[in-house]
This record gives sequence, C-alpha cells and structure tokens, in this order.
Amino acid sequence: MPELSKDLVALLQYLAPGFLVAWVFFGLTSHIKPSQFERVVQALIFTVVIQVLVLAEERGLKAIGRAFLLGQWTDTSAITASMLTALLVGLCLSACVNADAFHRLTRRLGISHRTGHPCEWFGTFSDYPRYVALQLKDGSRVFGWPQVWPSEPANGHFFITSATRTVDEIEQDLAHLDGILIDAKDVSWVEFVKKPEDKS
Repeated sequence: MPELSKDLVALLQYLAPGFLVAWVFFGLTSHIKPSQFERVVQALIFTVVIQVLVLAEERGLKAIGRAFLLGQWTDTSAITASMLTALLVGLCLSACVNADAFHRLTRRLGISHRTGHPCEWFGTFSDYPRYVALQLKDGSRVFGWPQVWPSEPANGHFFITSATRTVDEIEQDLAHLDGILIDAKDVSWVEFVKKPEDKS
C-alpha cells in the first residue's frame, strides 16, 4: 500500500470536521449521498463554517477565562472543539432539514416553493401521515399503515402494518401479521386515505 504524503494527511485532518458534518447529515436524513467530488466540496464548506464557529468559541472561552480560570486553549482543545461543534452542527442541520424548517421559512417569504425533502415522493409520505392503498401491478390492492416507505419510487420497500389485501374483489384481513413488505417496483400507484375529519 502506498504511503500517504504528509500534505494529504494534513488536508484530511483539516477537512475532518466537514466530513463529520456531512456523515451525520446523510446518516440522519433521506438525502442521497452526492458524488465524491461534491462530498469533498461540501466538506470544505462545512469545514470553513466549523472553523469560524470554533474561532468564536475560542474567543468566548478566553474572555470567560479572564474572570474564571478554565485552563489553557491548546491544539488539543481546538481539535476537540472542532469535532464536537461539527457533530452538533450535523445534528442541528439534520433536524432542521427533516422538519422542513429552512424551506418552510423560504416558502413563507416567497423565496422558493421547494421543500427540504429529497423528492416529492418522500415529502408526500412525510407530510401526509395516514393510511394508504397500494395498487399493485398484479391487480391486487393492499390497504394499511405505511410504517416504512422508500425514499424514492424506484427503489426500496414499503412495510405496511394493519394491512388488508384485496384480490379479485375478495378482501383478505392480514391482522394476524405484524406487517407486509412490498417492493416499490411492484406498486403502480399509491392512494392516500383522507383523515376521518377530512371526509366530512
């Protein structure tokens, strides 16, 4: 295995907080990981943000340290602060994106009409928690609660609980099952059942 140059190791150490933010973000959201080049660019941007935050933390702690003895700010302190800040930024960013907070604000301000969800498919399931009817390509229908749904329509599986299946107008109650797993590729379309208060 070829030996890594010191410059490459130094670059990776510098970008580590940015990669940590991206790792947390893509691990906690349904957004698809971008290409390797885009991930490096994102890590660079996140790293700059983390460096600015750590600089502010350092100055704040040093100001507090003038009144109360907290200890010395060392290279180890800077590395620890940058990694903890990166973790916190990744968690906050993931929470805001999953709650659609940023995009909701831009929609209210008239800046954008987009949502924070990776696609309309995922956004609809996320924003409309209710019973669904899956029309399958073999002509049968499955009605139930979507406990898990795929992030995109072409890949993944539905996990439907409290399910019933209709085949040739004959309804089969599947209450004896914990749930049924259905490949998204076998689904022609999805119907969202109105909530009881909406039906009136």
